[in-house]
Amino acid sequence: MKVLKALAAAMLCLPMLASAEEIGQVSTVFKVVGPNDRIVVEAFDDPKVPGVTCYLSRAKTGGVKGGLGLAEDRAEASIACRQVGPIQLPDNLKEGEEVFKERTSLVFKTMQVVRFHDKKRNALVYLVYSDRMIEGSPQNAVTAIPIRPWTTE
Repeated sequence: MKVLKALAAAMLCLPMLASAEEIGQVSTVFKVVGPNDRIVVEAFDDPKVPGVTCYLSRAKTGGVKGGLGLAEDRAEASIACRQVGPIQLPDNLKEGEEVFKERTSLVFKTMQVVRFHDKKRNALVYLVYSDRMIEGSPQNAVTAIPIRPWTTE
């Protein structure tokens, strides 16, 4: 029981991260056994900045290992974030704060999206990158959203 309470307390301490909704996918490599390799397009709303949605495209490995969740996905990803409503910046916005994270291998590799606020240019900047426990990847993508008044017309 103590273990369950400790686990529940640890979960509450985790940062609030967005969860992605799959928008679509395309097959890139046919696999005889298991799912095909594919590119998946997902969308997620920034959990701390209402009015921002990010679209992430990334490779998903298929085959038997991919079907069982044992394959390591590639590090390449693309991101595009857009203003979809009025943007309200909270007072407690942290530079480089993680807004999305997903495992891309069974244990060692994750893909992350972090947010920066470029105050000088009045923009939000989102960076997607992949890291490993031992060695990360320099492959990354960036997108920026100018913060503008939102009109309903």
